[in-house]
Amino acid sequence: MTMHIRTRLRSRAAALALVLVVAAAGFIVADWLSGPQPVRGAEMTHPLISDGPYAIADVVDAVGPAVVFIEVEYREVQSPRSAVPFPFFDFFPFPEGWWPFPQPSPRGGSGSGFIIDESGLVLTNQHLFAYPDLISSIKVTLPGREEPISATLRGSDFELDLAILQLEGEGPFPTVPLGDSDEMRVGEWVIAIGNPYRLEHTVTVGVLSAKGREIQVADQEQQRTRTYRNLMQTDAAINPGNSGGPLLNLRGEAIGINTAVRADAQGIGFAIPINEAKAVLKDLVERGMVVRPFIGISYDTVDQAWVRQLNLAVDRGIIILDVIPGTAAERAGLRVRDVVIEVNGRAVNDSSDFLEAIDGMEVGDVLIFTVVRDGREVVLRVEVGERPPGV
Repeated sequence: MTMHIRTRLRSRAAALALVLVVAAAGFIVADWLSGPQPVRGAEMTHPLISDGPYAIADVVDAVGPAVVFIEVEYREVQSPRSAVPFPFFDFFPFPEGWWPFPQPSPRGGSGSGFIIDESGLVLTNQHLFAYPDLISSIKVTLPGREEPISATLRGSDFELDLAILQLEGEGPFPTVPLGDSDEMRVGEWVIAIGNPYRLEHTVTVGVLSAKGREIQVADQEQQRTRTYRNLMQTDAAINPGNSGGPLLNLRGEAIGINTAVRADAQGIGFAIPINEAKAVLKDLVERGMVVRPFIGISYDTVDQAWVRQLNLAVDRGIIILDVIPGTAAERAGLRVRDVVIEVNGRAVNDSSDFLEAIDGMEVGDVLIFTVVRDGREVVLRVEVGERPPGV
């Protein structure tokens, strides 16, 4: 009997202890849920515009007035009579200025952009302005305004697909704040605003699907292949006409510039990280172009084929195949067939080593090249120059 009583008492004690543990855990969980939660990853430096059911609508209301519609028109191309290699017009006296053969003229285009400065600076895509020398007009329409504002192309860069416009007229203009694309994490919500198919202020929502994407796009207008090396991928719908519009975070900051739509895919759009744009804004505004460091050589990795063909004294490094006139390489005295084996005391065994050695160079930096020329080592001082336009 005593044994049964002790067993029942132990069972009741264990049950009571379990209830107390569960209750304590409940209080802890309730307190944790009611208190502020830690944010995983980078801390927010700016508050959300709102965190309720209207968060996205609030972002659109806040930045929408600064998202613009851009229209570009080009002059008609006229081929000069002097281009005819024989006296055609002596036999066929056509009216002055008339050209009997059809000539393709660049077509106008349209897209989106967003104002980043109260003075009227508009950030957009370069591919909207494929023929800058033939532009006859750029018209920018702001939300709520019936009449477009004239604008000029202040600067552009093919490689990054970025352009800056300057609105004509008095400010201050509404602006979109610029965020930090490096802080964005895959899976975060993003908002795209633009004018796809000329439909004013279309808003789409998705998540940041990936970062660091590299894709190539054939630019039919400029007959060149454009390589994007560091794109942000999103499933927010981005269609023709969205190009140049902002990709936004929930704080209402532009963290990307919409571009490079894949027509053969569903739910895949791309944007240029805003940090890439911020890094070159000063060049685009002040110089009209992105200033890039440039040495001015073409080269190849030294291998046994080069050693045998040219009877080289070394079997490593890079061999210079061409020196572009007027560049840093020519000014430094580099020559074709020089073999670069060191840069700033760092060994160069192949092209990869060379690229690593010059990575991060800036215009005006001085690099010390050690080259093998005619069997002996020569040390040359190379002052990094600017890449010429179009190279």
